[in-house]
Amino acid sequence: MDLVWPAAAWALWVAALATAFKVSRRGGLEPPAADEPTPAPVADLLRGTRAQEVFHTTLFELAGRGWVTVEGDRLSLGAPLEEPPPAYERWALDRVRARVGDADEAAVIDLMPEADELDRVFVPLVRRHAIDLGLARRRWPSLLVPVLLAAGLAVPWYVTVVASGVSWPGIIATAVSFVAGIGLLMGGRGFVLTERGRRVAAAGPAVTGQEWIFTGSGWHSGEIEPARPLPRRQEVTGHVVKRWTDTDRYFIALHDGSSRRATAFEVEQGLYQDVLPGDSVRVLVRPRSTTVVRVLVHDRHW
Repeated sequence: MDLVWPAAAWALWVAALATAFKVSRRGGLEPPAADEPTPAPVADLLRGTRAQEVFHTTLFELAGRGWVTVEGDRLSLGAPLEEPPPAYERWALDRVRARVGDADEAAVIDLMPEADELDRVFVPLVRRHAIDLGLARRRWPSLLVPVLLAAGLAVPWYVTVVASGVSWPGIIATAVSFVAGIGLLMGGRGFVLTERGRRVAAAGPAVTGQEWIFTGSGWHSGEIEPARPLPRRQEVTGHVVKRWTDTDRYFIALHDGSSRRATAFEVEQGLYQDVLPGDSVRVLVRPRSTTVVRVLVHDRHW
């Protein structure tokens, strides 16, 4: 079985893909940056935070401006204000109104839309606002490039199938073509951070002052403080109330359910990506460095 031509066809397609991405990174002129500060939900999205967390951040930002009221673990709608919110906030408000219905209030944790709805509608709206603020741009000016790259997969796929027939190279070529094609079409024009957007993402959220924290019995306003050195390895149980990054370090804040303050611990990147605010965890903490070395229990709150 001669796979020289299939290998050459795949090499040419990969080279075309690499060239397209290399050219897109140049980006031309940076879009003008808006003067207004970066909203917390947009900053969370730039840092790669999950859609559920971005949605909760949006709710609490709306609460800070009076659109909704959060008391304990309950949310109620406020009086409409004259200033129209951005499109992603309007979408969140519409979903909250639909779920609250005729009731006076609802539990904050019950207001979360389905994950596919967040990814399909909410996240693109937040991305659009990031682009409007000059924090990001489209990778390509139109869909032509990803469509051509996806269509170009037909050449190496066809050459491989003709050369190998129904065998493992043909099966692998079919699977790779399908996944890569769908990924290019679903990604569309792409989403790339500008220089200012990268600075916002690298800065991480503020960890001082008052924060909305989930205590296990409701959402309350509290503070986050660094963990104190421990005399030995110790298990710590609590609810995750916040996540943030500082350069190449990752942190989570845990609340024990009764204190007025939450405690910040350094964690590995894998744990940081696996937990969300509201999750209940029991972790093993290394003494002196107060770094989490192992997750013993992890319960998803929603």
